[in-house]
Amino acid sequence: MNYTKRPLWIWPVTLVAVGFGALTIKSGGAVLFFDGEARLAAGNYVGFVLWFNFLAGFAYIAAGLGLWLSKNWATGLAMAIAAATLLVFAAFGIHVLMGGSYEVRTVVAMSLRSTIWITIAAVAYFLGRRTAV
Repeated sequence: MNYTKRPLWIWPVTLVAVGFGALTIKSGGAVLFFDGEARLAAGNYVGFVLWFNFLAGFAYIAAGLGLWLSKNWATGLAMAIAAATLLVFAAFGIHVLMGGSYEVRTVVAMSLRSTIWITIAAVAYFLGRRTAV
């Protein structure tokens, strides 16, 4: 693929993936590694969800850059991120059903993450096949 002429769909996908990844690392890292305001504001966070999201932030950036560079593995990574996010969301649901403490914003955040990564994976898969050279 000619890197100076990228398909239009790649711009927003890359910006969302990389930007969302950077924000995820920053916010998750603040709660995980710094005892202070961010941790207090997080409230009843669920440890395994927080760790997953923090580590996934690095995968978000890798997937976004891979899509930008038209790497074949990037679509698979986006699909794996979507699938793993759904699995962690399901495990979170089990945690809640078993009476575990949580914050409602975690439900909102995981819904948003799931929607974003399902969309990115679908766009990369369906539109990427059309624009592959």
